[in-house]
Amino acid sequence: MKSYKEVFADLSAMKDEKYRLFNERIVNIPAGTSIGVRTPLLRAYAKKLIAGEGFDLEALFAFPDEIFEIRLLKCAAVGYIGMPFSDKLPWIGRCVALMDGWAVCDLFCSVLKEVKKHRAAFLPEIARYIGEGKEFAQRFGYVMLLGCYMEREYLPEIFALLNRANTQFFYTYMGAAWLIAEVLVHFFEEGTAYLQTCPLGAKTVNKAIQKARESFRLSEEQKNYLKSLKK
Repeated sequence: MKSYKEVFADLSAMKDEKYRLFNERIVNIPAGTSIGVRTPLLRAYAKKLIAGEGFDLEALFAFPDEIFEIRLLKCAAVGYIGMPFSDKLPWIGRCVALMDGWAVCDLFCSVLKEVKKHRAAFLPEIARYIGEGKEFAQRFGYVMLLGCYMEREYLPEIFALLNRANTQFFYTYMGAAWLIAEVLVHFFEEGTAYLQTCPLGAKTVNKAIQKARESFRLSEEQKNYLKSLKK
């Protein structure tokens, strides 16, 4: 297993300074707390690191968390590493605890594709994270529902969990609105019925409607109807 110094040097060799300056503003992290490694390169490096001799997740998680790419690397490694899904659950929790911004959250969600094979087993975990009421634990839950549970049979659970959104948090409310918008695109009748009865405030409902109306997957008639549901 490579040391922190070696991993940092490897990542630094992929540095793009212009990207670093741009990305720090986009992902809303303090200036100078990232290296400037583009996401495709970081994903590829995570896979290479896992395949390397003596790779150890525990050793990786012992690395300091101050650098953005190190947090991303830990999440990517958990997503990509092969192990029984039941053994991965505690590691998923450790990644959720690392989340301090939308970028770490959403990248991690994007590498947890195997959840689709274990949806029934993972749904209680999503409910637990949402139940914590924390900004990025809730966003994680909503983005996972969006990516892995967008089927009619899961709509009751999706709506019940949306009702628990702590929308005082910006990234929770945006994640909830994004999820609702996708429901509207895939299941318009069920989604509009939910909007008319849900306990969520105007801010979240209106943002969901805005996002749905921006989609090319809805008709003009559907978009006009959604506009009439704004609070």
